[in-house]
Amino acid sequence: MIILAATPIGNLGDASRRLVEALEQVTVVAAEDTRTTQRLLAALGVANRPRLIALHDHNEKDRAAEIVELGREKDVLILSDAGMPTVSDPGYALVAAAAAAGVTVTAIPGPSAVLTALAVSGLPTDRFTFEGFVPRKSGERLTAFRALAAEPRTMVFFDAPTRVAATLVDMAAVFGGDRPAAVCRELTKLYEEVARGSLVELAAWAEPGVRGELVVVVAGAVPREVAFPDAVAQVQELVRAGIRLKDAAGEVSAHTGHSSRELYQAALAARG
Repeated sequence: MIILAATPIGNLGDASRRLVEALEQVTVVAAEDTRTTQRLLAALGVANRPRLIALHDHNEKDRAAEIVELGREKDVLILSDAGMPTVSDPGYALVAAAAAAGVTVTAIPGPSAVLTALAVSGLPTDRFTFEGFVPRKSGERLTAFRALAAEPRTMVFFDAPTRVAATLVDMAAVFGGDRPAAVCRELTKLYEEVARGSLVELAAWAEPGVRGELVVVVAGAVPREVAFPDAVAQVQELVRAGIRLKDAAGEVSAHTGHSSRELYQAALAARG
């Protein structure tokens, strides 16, 4: 089978017993960086030396079929440099190919920068969305943030330390400077830090420079005060644009606070 295995995001003590056992037993490992895997084996005291196959963003589509066929005959362990493969890391194309070929895929769960940052952010955790890496260019960032301006769920982003100050400025411009957020730096490592505050405050905090691996967590939008008839009109407009009535009612409900069921019924009655 294909085994996706989560590796430590910083602290080696977070390596699970199942991960260590798998590393001690498997004969094939497909890794984002084989050098990182070799260092992990040494750091965990694993004597086994499996065959290492490089599996990264540039070759995954080309090597997926080969690795899937290996998975028909033996266990193949899939590793990214840190955290769970497929989550902003290689592995998705491989899993899709394995599923299409009927090869079993399982996972050894473990550390996750997304969930760790969400948990320590101090922001709502009941509903959230992971948006991956923030675009590099300001224009693309602004476009992406505008599409999320009304998102009611807590949002989690990956970003680079060299860009995070500019990212926070762009977020403040689109989401509003008073939107609560947190920048989580070097999670599980010696110099772990969680900076919390408004987007404007965090932009000022980051302006002198930030080091380390970062996760940015931003509170969702507070539902706007929209009169019920206006909300129904928004549902009707979405329906005219080709969106199903049920979906349109749910979308408008998310950013106005009005009941999705009541919006649906009112828009349905208006049709009649």
